[in-house]
Amino acid sequence: MAPEENAGTKLLLQGFERRFLAARTLHSFPWQSLEAKLRDSSDSELLNQRSVLCRRLSHSLCPQHEAVHTEPLDELYEALVETLMAKECTLGHWSYLLPSEGSVTFSESTAIISHGTTGLVTWDAALYLAERAIENPVAFTNRTVLELGSGAGLTGLSVCKMCHPRAYIFSDCHSRLLEQLRGNVLLNGLSLEADITANLDSPRVTVAQLDWDVAMVHQLSAFQPDVVIAADLLYCPEAIVSLVGVLWRLAACQEHKRAPEVYMAFTVRNPETCQLFTTELGWAGIRWEAEAHHDQKLFPYGEHLEMAMLNLTL
Repeated sequence: MAPEENAGTKLLLQGFERRFLAARTLHSFPWQSLEAKLRDSSDSELLNQRSVLCRRLSHSLCPQHEAVHTEPLDELYEALVETLMAKECTLGHWSYLLPSEGSVTFSESTAIISHGTTGLVTWDAALYLAERAIENPVAFTNRTVLELGSGAGLTGLSVCKMCHPRAYIFSDCHSRLLEQLRGNVLLNGLSLEADITANLDSPRVTVAQLDWDVAMVHQLSAFQPDVVIAADLLYCPEAIVSLVGVLWRLAACQEHKRAPEVYMAFTVRNPETCQLFTTELGWAGIRWEAEAHHDQKLFPYGEHLEMAMLNLTL
């Protein structure tokens, strides 16, 4: 195989693998290109990928996908039919490959709304924020990081594995979500702070219950973060008011310490919602500036979504 053809094949397989492990929808896969190579090639790597794919599709942890208008290989079709006929599972496992050749693997709900919250699934802005962190690890290295609305934990787990923070605090308010967060922390080989067997080379990891509406300055003072991050929290006016309130109280508890750096990523779904957020920030005396757009695409998320990230000064 020519060098340029070999490079193209590797990129194709890497793109397919990333989308498959992250349980992306089938229409985002390079099906036609991959199938043509699988049918026509005798290359051992491609044939091995075909075998691995068939085994993975029939695995009980593999989420269900919608059909596409491409004729699949017979083995893929049979494996997919078996999966679709299997008993529906409310939880799935997702994996996102990291530049270090490691991965972030976690369990999350297969439903957008589950147990009364949308936090049990990973939203695209969390992937966008994780990419930005991995690209700029110095902002987190040897620092204490507080994440607001951690959800399933994708962003925080990526930061812990790639950016070497001194301590990382996952926070959310929903008890079911906190339980899942703790499980995902352990699933990725990290230890919670109370674990006396914790690896000293790993960050001190805490999962904290934090209700923005009731958290007072004395509770927030215990965190003492150097950096605060959050992703996809601008989903309704009530949440925005509560979010700005907790940011204002975080600033108020930093009298004898430099205020933390704050990075917030979100998908621009409704310009009016974004405008409300910046207006509320102004009323609270919190300055902000937009970060330059990021194009890395380490993780497979929506190609046509408009992402934004703000740097706040508390």
